[in-house]
Amino acid sequence: MRDGGARRAAVTTTLLGALLIPLGGCGGPGRPASTGNTHTKAADKPADEPTRIPDVGDRLQRRIPAASRQVVVVYGDGKDSADATVVLYIKHGSAWDRVRGWPAHNGKRGWTTGHHEGDKRSPVGVFTLSDAGGALPDPGARLPYTRSAAIAAPRWWPRSYWHDFDYVIAIDYNRIEGTPPNNQSRPQGYAKGGGIWLHMDHGSGTSACVSVSRAAMRYLLRTLDPDRHPVVVMGDRADLRA
Repeated sequence: MRDGGARRAAVTTTLLGALLIPLGGCGGPGRPASTGNTHTKAADKPADEPTRIPDVGDRLQRRIPAASRQVVVVYGDGKDSADATVVLYIKHGSAWDRVRGWPAHNGKRGWTTGHHEGDKRSPVGVFTLSDAGGALPDPGARLPYTRSAAIAAPRWWPRSYWHDFDYVIAIDYNRIEGTPPNNQSRPQGYAKGGGIWLHMDHGSGTSACVSVSRAAMRYLLRTLDPDRHPVVVMGDRADLRA
């Protein structure tokens, strides 16, 4: 970790006086997810032959920064599906090792390469992961973590959604990196959407975010390290392979 506690202490100041702003985050009916995880390794290859992240084509592989050593891949089941699988890969030397995977959900209407506000689809692409937070105390996150009452899901949402934002990791789509996840600035304008996070799952599709289990969120928060320049590669399987 860089600068360890000093930076985190500064960011974790509770913003209890902040206004609760409606979030671009996530809700809606859908099929419940199963739970579980896997832990396997990529096949061994010669040291001079870098492995590739499985089922991700050249177009998106080239967009993964050379410095990135941690990649979260969201494999959407289909263009119009809200079901997905999230897999964490960590690079050791030239090899990408598959560390863990979890069932997940994405936008309730599926995926898009031209996301806009309110389309209920998750954006396809490669995005950095620079900031985290939630309504609960920091569970030991390596990313800067902001605890704030303003991040909590609105209580006018269905009760099953109230814990969605107990833990969140901001996906750097149309947002300012280095700010709390609930920062409402949209550098490309509000029509492009924003407020897209990894967050806790309520068993169905979201407005545009990606959701996983509480255990998965805690694992990712404790594992994703800014010194390893984590990114998320996300989309339906066809777009990922294109």
